[in-house]
Amino acid sequence: MKIIQYPQRKDWKSLCKRATFNENSLQETVQSVLNDVKINKNEALTKYAALFDKVAISSFEVTATEIEEADKLVSSELKEAIQLAKSNIEVFHNSQKEEEKKVVTTAGVTCWRKSVAIEKVGLYIPGGSAPLFSTILMLAIPAKIAGCKEIVLCTPPNKEGKVHPAILYTAALVGVTKIFKVGGAQAIAAMAYGTETIPSVYKILGPGNQYVTKAKELVQQEGLSIDMPAGPSEVLVIADETSNAAFVAADLLSQAEHGADSQAVLVTTSLEVSENVLAEVAKQVKELPRKETAEKALENSFVVVLNSSDEMIDFSNVYAPEHLIIASENASIYIDKIINAGSVFLGNYSCESAGDYASGTNHTLPTNGYAKNYSGVSLDSFIKKITFQEVTKQGIATIGKAIELMAEAEGLQAHKNAVTLRLKDIENV
Repeated sequence: MKIIQYPQRKDWKSLCKRATFNENSLQETVQSVLNDVKINKNEALTKYAALFDKVAISSFEVTATEIEEADKLVSSELKEAIQLAKSNIEVFHNSQKEEEKKVVTTAGVTCWRKSVAIEKVGLYIPGGSAPLFSTILMLAIPAKIAGCKEIVLCTPPNKEGKVHPAILYTAALVGVTKIFKVGGAQAIAAMAYGTETIPSVYKILGPGNQYVTKAKELVQQEGLSIDMPAGPSEVLVIADETSNAAFVAADLLSQAEHGADSQAVLVTTSLEVSENVLAEVAKQVKELPRKETAEKALENSFVVVLNSSDEMIDFSNVYAPEHLIIASENASIYIDKIINAGSVFLGNYSCESAGDYASGTNHTLPTNGYAKNYSGVSLDSFIKKITFQEVTKQGIATIGKAIELMAEAEGLQAHKNAVTLRLKDIENV
């Protein structure tokens, strides 16, 4: 990780740029996959399974027998851990339910909003080098709480055509409706357009690589809803003299091991703190099974040394990190100043891993600066709000004249007439 000392504010924006891909080439590749699946359906999925996953798939849907077998392969200790995480995630997301409130805006006019679950949702779960069964908890639990009737899950198979046992166990535990052995952009296409086997859905959620992300963006342009545009995972850690260097290094590496395109950023006012942390990073990375992946990510990562705590928060708000860790005994003093972040971890013992797995908050979060205008996944991600209004005779009499004047000013005579007829009816009673 390179150290950048006291950069000027005018240079912050360029420092905060993430790694980019050849956008034209990426879009062209993904669009061809989408078009192929849209036209050729299962035939195209079979072709891409052989091409990308190096496996011959005869049946895409996971069977009840496969789920039963997977259940036996997951240790009781891991099951208990997953159930603990499930419980905490349920508590946090149940707390997000809103009471239906009817509001009388004026005499005779009552308005309210009703929360209605999205009927059919599709969940994408990465399953390559790291089978992210924890993401199933983060997506399927709020989907069930919201009341989604159909929860479809797609995840890539291994070279034996199987899905990781923990993924199948977790999916069955939280009530996923159907599970399919399909990964990559082709999985997004299948859930968007439907195939002979995989049903189309109304919204697609879940993280993925650059191909999955681009596929979600492209199907969104065709009218399908997605959770958010999200790319490689990232963390920004703010550290001061009260930080634990070993903890900070571990947090940076826990992000770096996600993938070579992940980014870990350390922000501090102390050169000594940065050097201590980097020494710990160099020591800890040697012990990681995913050492090579982490080291590649660290090549794209950096340390920023700034002049003050205010500058540290300002820089973080410009970066808009997916995960923001404030590794300080005084973390609470920064809370009110944080405006751009996906999820925030306060204090020396609030590691990102807690939010990734079992604290209860959701780990499906905006990346690549999208925390400036997107929220992470929540109960709201699985519902839509329908507004209702009931206008009585008294109500239309109260607001009718204003409506007539406004409609006439916009040149919309039929709108005015809809009110005028009702007002005359009231007058004639």
